[in-house]
Amino acid sequence: MSAPIDWHARAAALSLNGQAFIGGRYVPALSGKLFDGINPASGKVLAQIAACDAEDVDRAVKVARAAFESGAWSRMAPRERKKRLKAFAALIADHTEELALLETLDMGKPIRDSLAVDLPLSAQCIDWYAEAIDKVYDEIAPTAPTAVSLIRREALGVVAAVVPWNFPLLMAAWKLGPILAAGNSVILKPAEQSSLTAIRLGALASEAGIPDGVFNVLPGFGETAGQALGLHMDVDAVAFTGSTEVGKYFLQYSGQSNMKRVGLECGGKSPNIILADAPDLDAAATSAAWGIFYNQGEVCNAGSRLVIEESVKDRVVEKVIEVGGAIRVGDPLDPATEMGAMVDARQTERVMGYIEKGVAEGARLRLGGKRIVADGCFIETTLFDDVTSDMTIAREEIFGPVLATIAAKDIDEAIRIGNDTTYGLAAAVWTRDINKAFKASSALRAGVVWVNCFDHGDISSPFGGFKQSGFGRDKSLHALEKYTELKATWINLG
Repeated sequence: MSAPIDWHARAAALSLNGQAFIGGRYVPALSGKLFDGINPASGKVLAQIAACDAEDVDRAVKVARAAFESGAWSRMAPRERKKRLKAFAALIADHTEELALLETLDMGKPIRDSLAVDLPLSAQCIDWYAEAIDKVYDEIAPTAPTAVSLIRREALGVVAAVVPWNFPLLMAAWKLGPILAAGNSVILKPAEQSSLTAIRLGALASEAGIPDGVFNVLPGFGETAGQALGLHMDVDAVAFTGSTEVGKYFLQYSGQSNMKRVGLECGGKSPNIILADAPDLDAAATSAAWGIFYNQGEVCNAGSRLVIEESVKDRVVEKVIEVGGAIRVGDPLDPATEMGAMVDARQTERVMGYIEKGVAEGARLRLGGKRIVADGCFIETTLFDDVTSDMTIAREEIFGPVLATIAAKDIDEAIRIGNDTTYGLAAAVWTRDINKAFKASSALRAGVVWVNCFDHGDISSPFGGFKQSGFGRDKSLHALEKYTELKATWINLG
């Protein structure tokens, strides 16, 4: 049995790279500007990160466009492209411990989750799309014998992938897999709070044989690098995961520039509905606790609204409080830690502001509600009871470990409450009645509806939202639709 890893020693020994990756090499921002990458668990500076702006975006787009037009990747034989993308996935897996450590240092999630969840799923995602490359066929339309209509999917060209800080590597993988599988060039723009794994991917992509210029990484701020990508006249598409507010900016940027394609996976306020006839109320309550407290509540589809049938509400709430109160919050580098630090001081203050508003509006604070230590970004697991749908904590995305519980007299009221939101990313219903399950899954306006579970899935199953949670799908073969154009070629045989 191997000795436990001393993650603090590993962290101290790291040599961190904060540069952009353009055209197959690491480069500073043209302006020479840098910003601090902060460890949210300690408040200490991890690395100086290149603050890329419009000039760097223009440089990267030109390199990516030249690589695309050269055909080095876009016209590579599918079998060869598959081989190299699989090699990329294997290198991610081979560097699991290094990348997991970077992920935890950068955004505060527990090392146990980075190791067991983020890294395996990221490598699996890239590998899955690599396998799809030579298995997705084009079509022939059912025309008369006097003509043949070929229907092909062609790569878009240059795609900007703008990803969030809550799952930096995994959300990048959800974009990179289908973007690269389809033959596009990509510019990956990580969130400024979590740039390190994205930057490291540049070297791994090059090592895997992905041609120079096909894979580029631009760290920087949303209002500079992100905006410049959205407005650039030679970017063919933007794939964005993040807040609804910023997603709307990218729609505006598209209209103000070249009408580039935009795919959005935005905010959520997911209802988790537990009915009195749930197969196992304790299991449902335990799942509900982890459905909001996992990853510090920084999950777009977190079950932040727990809607419970009145007759079992007290029992379920007590179990959620028991489970949530026992979750170990602390040092993200301690393998025993179950909930780590919020991503930064700004997000910490934002969440605390929502907790204060919940109290002010009359919700009953039953669990947590406080910061844990003054010099780190830690917040207790928090539960509000007796919440009504008009309260701010029931309507706005908090993106922290804050649960709002709402009573419903029956399934119809639960569905109504569930749909009473501008979002539509995910939902869940717990019942042993198959008729109720189908009724809820059909009526709930959400891209994913779970029955007797929460946040389950597979790379083969699509993920995305309704309403202001965005449009387009990540995961599954459907993701390829965002990064390809349909072309029909009509051949006259008459």
